[in-house]
Amino acid sequence: MLPELKRLIEQMGKDRGIDKQIITEALEAAMLTAARKKLGQHVDIEAHYNDEAGEIEVFQFKTVVDKVLDRETQIAKEEAKSTLDEDAESGDSLGMKIETSSFGRIAVQMAKQIIIQRVKDAERDNIYDEYKDRKGELVNGFVQRFEGGSIIVNLGRAEGVLPPVEQIHRETYKRGERIRSYIVDVKKNAKGSQILLSRTHPSFLKALFEVEVPEISEGLIDIVSVVREPGKRGKISVKAKDKDIDPVGACVGMRGSRVQSVVQELRGEKIDIIPYTEDAAKYVSSALSPAKVNRVFIDDENRTMTVIVPDDQLSLAIGKNGQNVRLAVKLTGWKIDMKSETMAAAKDEEGHKVLEEITGIEPAMAENIFGKGIKSIAMLAVAEPEMLSSIPGVGEAMAKQWIEDAGKILDKEANSKRS
Repeated sequence: MLPELKRLIEQMGKDRGIDKQIITEALEAAMLTAARKKLGQHVDIEAHYNDEAGEIEVFQFKTVVDKVLDRETQIAKEEAKSTLDEDAESGDSLGMKIETSSFGRIAVQMAKQIIIQRVKDAERDNIYDEYKDRKGELVNGFVQRFEGGSIIVNLGRAEGVLPPVEQIHRETYKRGERIRSYIVDVKKNAKGSQILLSRTHPSFLKALFEVEVPEISEGLIDIVSVVREPGKRGKISVKAKDKDIDPVGACVGMRGSRVQSVVQELRGEKIDIIPYTEDAAKYVSSALSPAKVNRVFIDDENRTMTVIVPDDQLSLAIGKNGQNVRLAVKLTGWKIDMKSETMAAAKDEEGHKVLEEITGIEPAMAENIFGKGIKSIAMLAVAEPEMLSSIPGVGEAMAKQWIEDAGKILDKEANSKRS
């Protein structure tokens, strides 16, 4: 059928990592399709790969009869005895080899399409099997092309997809550029295996530290929690199993070499490394780094802390648009109410009255928010939209607007303290 077919099958299997049997089965199916296109659907035919001859052999089977009624499916006994088998008897089924060169151009084209599809299916299965257990791994690749905002990454034998939502804002790449990412998921669908990549996932930051810090990969240091606002700031809390090991120092590295490698990979994202401790007040205070904390008041029942910082540290503790304190809340799991020394010394106003400074928060709504444990503008600025939108009458858009407005009020207060 094809010159040097045996060599081609072996080469295809080697190049694409596909079992030889899968390729030969695809060729057999393709030749059957071509044969049926030529001879009709009702004929009895079989196709087999002859390894010694290096060809696909197609046989048409006919039943031996005394009187032929259908020449496509039957053969006269006398003819069978003289041309096929001298011992043929009525009722026997005899196979006759068919020249595949007679199938015609259209049939051969159809056969080629079947081969291509079968090989693609096999490649898809191979890729899925290779990557299905690699979720949670770092992978290196090269930017191959761009599709609708997604970056298609060449991982070697497979392609990964980095969707817009998994890309760090303002990062740009060119074709052929090296890119490192994190395997979030591996899916199999009708179009093939899809390897979903991310550079924004918190575990991407965790995986980078696992690579850069041997003590983590060796199990001497545990990463307790990781939070990020991708491209802006990330916080990671760590603890050592051995009290003689400094977990923060190990992650920072000599002259900051280890953490700087992570920062460079994330193109300048600021990273705070926090020592984990069971002492909640110390943990929260460390999580507000780089700000310094004076005092902490704990409300265990509502899992809330009121944190008092020097007046000149309030802006730093809160961060731009509440970013620093918001990350500290996510890292520790505690609600944090930030106050400067001046604010703490001033006479406390009734909590829900303060909330009414936000446009759209009426007294009744302020009471509802206050009941959720949000007792100040600072706490509102770092609240989760999902928690606020759980209040009857509050949609997600409204919740996000309140959080944004609260952040602006805090920024204004912090700026006024500095001036």
